[in-house]
Amino acid sequence: MNMKRILHSVMAGVVLVLVAASCEQDPLTIGSGVVSDEPFSTGKAVYDVLAYNKAIEAFPTNRLPIYQLGVFNDPIYGTSEGTITTQVQLADGIGNPIFGVFTQNQEDSDPEAIPENETVTSVRLYLPFFQNANSDSDSDGVIDELDDEPDNSTNDSDGDGLNNAQEKALGTNPLNSDTDGDGTPDGEDTFTPSNVYPVVRDLDSIYGNRDQLFNLKVEQSTYFLEDLDPQSGYQNIPYNYSNQSLTPEFAGQVLYDGDASISDEDIITFKEDDPDTEADESLTVDERLSPGIVVSLDSLFFQENILDKEGSFELLSNSNFRDFLRGLHLSLTPADQEELMILFDLTRARLTVFYEYDKKDQAAGTVREKSRYDLRLLRGGGAQPVSGNAVNTILKAEYPAEVQDALASQENAPSIFLKGGGGTFAEIDLFDALGGGNIINAIKQKNWVINAAYLILWVDRARLDQAGGVSEPPRLYLYNAETNRPLYNAATETITSESPFGVYLNYDGFLQKDGNSGVKYSINITEHINNIVIRDSANARLGLTLTPDLRLSGTAETLVPDGAGASVKLPVSANICPLGTVLVGSNVAADDPKRMALEIHYTEIDP
Repeated sequence: MNMKRILHSVMAGVVLVLVAASCEQDPLTIGSGVVSDEPFSTGKAVYDVLAYNKAIEAFPTNRLPIYQLGVFNDPIYGTSEGTITTQVQLADGIGNPIFGVFTQNQEDSDPEAIPENETVTSVRLYLPFFQNANSDSDSDGVIDELDDEPDNSTNDSDGDGLNNAQEKALGTNPLNSDTDGDGTPDGEDTFTPSNVYPVVRDLDSIYGNRDQLFNLKVEQSTYFLEDLDPQSGYQNIPYNYSNQSLTPEFAGQVLYDGDASISDEDIITFKEDDPDTEADESLTVDERLSPGIVVSLDSLFFQENILDKEGSFELLSNSNFRDFLRGLHLSLTPADQEELMILFDLTRARLTVFYEYDKKDQAAGTVREKSRYDLRLLRGGGAQPVSGNAVNTILKAEYPAEVQDALASQENAPSIFLKGGGGTFAEIDLFDALGGGNIINAIKQKNWVINAAYLILWVDRARLDQAGGVSEPPRLYLYNAETNRPLYNAATETITSESPFGVYLNYDGFLQKDGNSGVKYSINITEHINNIVIRDSANARLGLTLTPDLRLSGTAETLVPDGAGASVKLPVSANICPLGTVLVGSNVAADDPKRMALEIHYTEIDP
């Protein structure tokens, strides 16, 4: 075997280990030159890339993993407003529900049954907020934001003589020295009910002033959301695009129109005390909900359209019901000129009908019994496919002239405008517009071992600072624009937790900050470059978007303003987050240190 090739392989393995350790600190710190007296050297080569701004006209919004509700004011791109139209589904997707004990047919014909007189007492719509899954570093029950020592679980946040870890174990409140309000600190109290306090959570995906009251409007929808497209022989899901406005044309009865607010505390209800028992049931938690919007809808509407329909054709199946009760429109209006945009996972939402009915009791005769019926908006989510249907209408203000001009240009751009919520994306050519053949061949001839390759994207800090108040996207998504496949390899990636910030850590793409301000994004495309150089893969054009979660790599047919009905497949994740940013492009001065570029870190065997 060729001795030089053996040496090349052995030393490449050693250098890969060394470079990997270096990359954990800073991918730009790899030096060049001969290491000791060994016949190899490491170095860094920087290559130009070409980047182009692209506009989105509208995106399909059926069965999204995340829905936008409210108003988002972007200092660079202007205002966007999100409303939601969603189906309502019967509990468990099963038709012909029974309210009370007997079916309606039994009530009408069975002499053993009694008329149950089911009556709606209240109807609750619950829309839970997203939460930061990594908000309690020391797992002591106190989120880092409120913890004086977020890495020490034995600190005593409320000064009651019990440390946070002890309080978590006992079920007392680590942020309230007297959990049960009896005047005795928890550390001295001989009895405190366990886990009866509202836990404070770290809320996520809420943009704007969280302290303001806002208006929430819930209306009956008269628009029928098709589950399958009749024009495709009921084989495909029909698209409802983000620029399709369904209100007020398809709005029916108003079910709620009033104030709502945001709280970061759990929503707790307690059981009613039974006067016939010695125990105080009012100290027992009946239901605990994570923080979210909770409003009461019109009871009479659900009496007439749910309980009074028991045993009817309208409730015979889930499809019958969705045709009968078309769904709900949701809209959120913040205070005057304020901003408030909230992202929701509708598979976690619940619509609960609380009701009472007559029931036979051997001792008391007929008594009133309490019960509930839980309706759903969407089902599934997570690793499961989403069933049911909902659409997101996103109305966007016209972009400023500078942004419009950049999107209209077909040239290599000096600034890259990235905007979620059906806004913009970018396309990138590595090396040059002709496929980089000459450059790639030159790299091959140098016989490099490519240890790491990064696309470096600097934030246009001057532009963002001038605009002020920009909420920067925490991560970018780079993908093959010709195959729509991600550039990361999920099989070899580092994953520390199943959360947006815990997956695909080798790939990176996270916003690197100096204080509270974003500086740059580094995206690891080592395997992609090795595929091009070593395995002769095509140097495909790449796509660049922002993403709230890199695990969302699915695509959808998205409308673009290149002609009537023009469309391209784009990642769904590009559209479900309202944030935006501006990056320094590649059409700037050659000596600009923040010019968009491809960095390749390599090992070269000396001749």
